[in-house]
Amino acid sequence: MTRGLASSAGRPLPGDPPGGRHAALVWGVGTSVYLVAVVHRTSLGVAGIDAADRFHIGASALSSFSILQVLVYAGMQIPVGLMVDRLGTKKVLLLGATLFTLGQGAFALSHSYGMALAARAVLGCGDAMTFVSVLRLGSRWFPARRGPMIAQGAALFGVAGNLVSTVALSRLLHSAGWTPTFLGTAIGGAAVLVLVALFLKDHPEGYEPAPAEHAGLQYVRRQIADAWREPGTRLGMWTHFTTQFSGMVFLLLWGLPFLVEDQGMSRGAAGGLLTLVVVANMVFGMVFGQLISRHHGARMPLTLGVIAATAGAWAATIGWPGGDDPLWLLITLCVVLGACGPASMIGFDFARPANPPERFGTASGIVNIGGFTASVLTLLAIGLLLDGTGDNYRVAWSSVFVLQAVGTFQILRLRRRAERLERERIAVSRIESVHRLTATVTSD
Repeated sequence: MTRGLASSAGRPLPGDPPGGRHAALVWGVGTSVYLVAVVHRTSLGVAGIDAADRFHIGASALSSFSILQVLVYAGMQIPVGLMVDRLGTKKVLLLGATLFTLGQGAFALSHSYGMALAARAVLGCGDAMTFVSVLRLGSRWFPARRGPMIAQGAALFGVAGNLVSTVALSRLLHSAGWTPTFLGTAIGGAAVLVLVALFLKDHPEGYEPAPAEHAGLQYVRRQIADAWREPGTRLGMWTHFTTQFSGMVFLLLWGLPFLVEDQGMSRGAAGGLLTLVVVANMVFGMVFGQLISRHHGARMPLTLGVIAATAGAWAATIGWPGGDDPLWLLITLCVVLGACGPASMIGFDFARPANPPERFGTASGIVNIGGFTASVLTLLAIGLLLDGTGDNYRVAWSSVFVLQAVGTFQILRLRRRAERLERERIAVSRIESVHRLTATVTSD
């Protein structure tokens, strides 16, 4: 456990992976899978109106696509974390890429609502296997002190996938049509599947993880219980829960209909604002990663700052008198929503120091449940409120404040204990490092 702690404090210890060019290349293969998975995941965000016409469904049924997909994703996080810890990254990424490619291909060919719903479930299952695997891959190839940058870097690949959806797919959809567009993205999934099979390795030569006992159900229970027992894991989960969902729901499904149907924007202009969310996400990701790597104490101020800014932006947008919001306010909202994804990555940095490397996959899965659970609840709430209020988007979007309040309470409740335990572990790891160095010098 101590190796990752000391490294996260900026002091590498013996046994840390070396990083370097080879590590970057292998990690790049893994993150390319995540990029394509996000393209598949967010493709419905630019096709929501088209999907409603294709399958002849209303708001609640349209929400069901994203709700089921995200629900499967969230429900798979702990099993995926356990799979990664036990089987390694390569096997899990191969399975994940196979599933999301099949799911997207089936979605492209679907003409019935039921078949399309099943396809999104398969897609969500495959998508669920990517991000935790990429985090685990980074922890095996790079020194743990690089953890914040690795997490934000992985998130940037996801943002790039989002950018492909909002810019390229939206145009392709209206020029080539439904089936060629979604089949084209499925081909991308098949391409990264080949890359993983040929080039990805779980760890550098000479850095094989110590063999662990995997005693069936007893091992599963112990892994989950030990990870959950750590306040840092729970703090990470609630951080992810509170920060991620608002921006994700906006991009995943309801942003485009809100801008077009409630704000009266053209689809082109609305797509431009969705692109702004993605670009802002990339910028905030780079800034947050650098800042946290240099100043670990910035994690909590950044978390609470993003939560406050998101709540303020939504309050101003929903509460603007007279109906249509001014363009500057919608731009401000989209820029703020761009900070949600990078802020959610801070949750993994709370969990990482609290768990040893052999448990990091399980802990990451628990953290990753947070934001996607909140997204499911918000997708469901918005769909039901739109149907119940005659498409009143202002009432529907007000549901974000409830989840923000719950999550903020939990963050404030857990923060002191988690930070205290982390400081104690870092102090112990530094003492052990000095003892180890002293022993080495003495033996020489």
